[in-house]
Amino acid sequence: MKLSLNTLREAGAFTGRPVEKEIKWKGADGEEHIATTYVRPLGYHSAKFDILAIDGKADSVAGRIASSICDENGDPVFTPSDITGHADPERGALDGNLTIALLVAIHEVNSMGKESSQQKMSSGVS
Repeated sequence: MKLSLNTLREAGAFTGRPVEKEIKWKGADGEEHIATTYVRPLGYHSAKFDILAIDGKADSVAGRIASSICDENGDPVFTPSDITGHADPERGALDGNLTIALLVAIHEVNSMGKESSQQKMSSGVS
């Protein structure tokens, strides 16, 4: 394959539009909250944060959330500092249950259509 935008597009090498996801989490108030968010499939933005995290220049979890959670146009909702609490120390870090709900949504979007090795093994294929 000759490397070009067209051949890469045909090969599915671009992440495309964000995926709408409904998330649920129990807040610090003990109540269940439900929200709609959009998740950008892993791509350039997440790779950039992953590389920064290897060098100790970024928090890998905060970077993953900030690079993946976006609005319907693909624009980020958070910065890593919003998630860690450094953007506004008075507000603090993102709630732990919400953090987990966002990570689950990111995992679901990036696992769509993929069968895990555990599922293959349980289906009788080894």
